[in-house]
Amino acid sequence: MRNILVGTASWTDKSLVQSGWYPPGVSSAEDRLRYYAAHFPVVEVDSTYYFLPTYENAQRWAQRTPPSFTFNIKAFSLLTGHPTKPAALPKDVPVATEKKNVYLKDFPGEVIERIWAAFLDALVPLADGSKLGGILFQFPPWFPISKKNKHYILECADRVAPIKACIEFRHNSWMTNDNQAETLDFLTGHGLPYVCVDMPQGFSSSIPPVLAATSDLAVMRFHGHNDDEWESKSVQRRFAYLYSEEELKSWAPRIVRLASQTQTTHILMNNCYRDYAQRNAARIAELLVTD
Repeated sequence: MRNILVGTASWTDKSLVQSGWYPPGVSSAEDRLRYYAAHFPVVEVDSTYYFLPTYENAQRWAQRTPPSFTFNIKAFSLLTGHPTKPAALPKDVPVATEKKNVYLKDFPGEVIERIWAAFLDALVPLADGSKLGGILFQFPPWFPISKKNKHYILECADRVAPIKACIEFRHNSWMTNDNQAETLDFLTGHGLPYVCVDMPQGFSSSIPPVLAATSDLAVMRFHGHNDDEWESKSVQRRFAYLYSEEELKSWAPRIVRLASQTQTTHILMNNCYRDYAQRNAARIAELLVTD
């Protein structure tokens, strides 16, 4: 399949567990991951956005999956400029207790270094087992194209090297008609994967569905088209979208063209509501085999 790996952005989501996708008897964390890994070759771990990963969990993930299995890890929220709950930080990190959310700018350099170290050290078991595919840096809607923000992207890439820093934007300035070539040239020049997206359009956070290979790894994330709920605070409502057969068939040849321009391509269904992502991922994988 042209080295195209298809998977989803969750295997533990509560609504997925309740959907019946896992058969009776597959109820433990270990059993669910093993079952998932028997059906898909790649998964994106989104829990690491909300809480720092732990070495022990990464070790378990590595042990419970086949040798060829791949994990993509979503970068911790604080490291991409998103608000972070103080409770998600290491207990020895001092935080002003009156704050409901904290940001990277709230901490001195030595604390930032400790948080980076905690994030990366926890991923060692996956890296050592050649199971760490890339780290997803999804930057927020208030992260526009600028020299300063390009510099920060390169800082993130340097910190996680040799693992690939996969770059997803949520401020449309990066991919306007005027800036698109500059953005893609910037990522290509530094060998950084541009994360292609399919998502609702017409919002300030909307990125057009441009497929571009800017590295030897290409990444495509499908967010669905639940336009009415896209700005909802409920993740469940935002991603409750099941792609139709016609939509998936229209995407298959585009994915094949993208994959022809690079060595490896990751396709991740992020419409994580009930078993929607698993159903769509399984079907797009079938279409790519026969395309």
